[in-house]
Amino acid sequence: MSVAAPAVTTVPPLSWRDRWQAVRNRLLASARFQQWAAAFPLTRPIARREATALFDLCAGFVYAQTLSACVSLDLFERLAAMPIAITTLADEAGMSADAMLRLIRAAAALRLLETDGLNARLGPLGAALRGNPGIAAMVRHHALLYRDLADPVALLRGEHDASLAAFWPYDTASADRAGTYSALMAASQPMIAAEILAGYDFRRHKRLLDLGGGDGSFLAALAPAAPLLDLMLFDVPPVASLAQRKLEAAGLAARSRVLGGDMRSDPLPRDADIITLIRVLHDHDDDQAMAILRNARAALARNATILIAEPMAGTKGAKSMGDAYFGLYLFAMGSGRPRRPAELSVMLREAGFTEPRQHTTNQPMLASLMTARAA
Repeated sequence: MSVAAPAVTTVPPLSWRDRWQAVRNRLLASARFQQWAAAFPLTRPIARREATALFDLCAGFVYAQTLSACVSLDLFERLAAMPIAITTLADEAGMSADAMLRLIRAAAALRLLETDGLNARLGPLGAALRGNPGIAAMVRHHALLYRDLADPVALLRGEHDASLAAFWPYDTASADRAGTYSALMAASQPMIAAEILAGYDFRRHKRLLDLGGGDGSFLAALAPAAPLLDLMLFDVPPVASLAQRKLEAAGLAARSRVLGGDMRSDPLPRDADIITLIRVLHDHDDDQAMAILRNARAALARNATILIAEPMAGTKGAKSMGDAYFGLYLFAMGSGRPRRPAELSVMLREAGFTEPRQHTTNQPMLASLMTARAA
């Protein structure tokens, strides 16, 4: 009776990069090397920076909750005009002066506020936040995300129902839920629209279809920048109704057209020479995203343009926003993922587009731009 020889697993040889990383990681894990690097003048700044970065990862939730407390107490608005005594802020918030002082000092350490120990005033990051109301809206919304991430391993294993997952499916939800989600997206739309308009000139087009356009906030921001451009918007019926009212209120009824339906499968208007997808594709899994792209391609004539604007994974200077933040945020939402430009290029080609191209934006952490042409 013959016995089969055990299977032999062949281990590929380590590349030079693998060997270098193994040496690097052994050094970085060595307490002796860490002490030497912190003391040696040439490596001391690097060691301090890396130690601070590691600590910030550990303390990040506390930092975020400090910001959340300031937003909840409306401190940035309260301090916009003038400094206020910490005791006054404490009385208004229903907490002790010592507790308020702790919060103010924590916020000052994060450059959100400033204080002399007796009074609080607005800090540079707090002032910047006031100029972007969408950030405060997202901070309030993050209560759902933090609830889901209380046990991240359980979330990744699918062992509990995510709060964000219930917030997402507005395509099958009531008008109230659609309005809540649209309001959140609209709050951050001005800063997103500013990035898009700075990175792409829409005046070269005649008619635009904003696919999944929400309540019309992007079209309202776009209209003054391209006054001769005809505007169309397509979204689920409850959201399309919101967009119709918003565009009418903005005085755009004569140059806009709003339609309701399913952008994955329903026929789209065929007279646009550009279709925009603003923070749409990354909210959808690959099969749904491909359905959207193919439906968009079917509506466009040859050489017409598609424009995708959303935070993209692997973006230089904004990698944490793509894979870390949106990677887990969209997982909790139960739909979508951040994609790299190369992945989007492949998807666009498979959907019938050609010449995918990235466009520079000032703040890629907010939105990266990619266009392609209908083949």
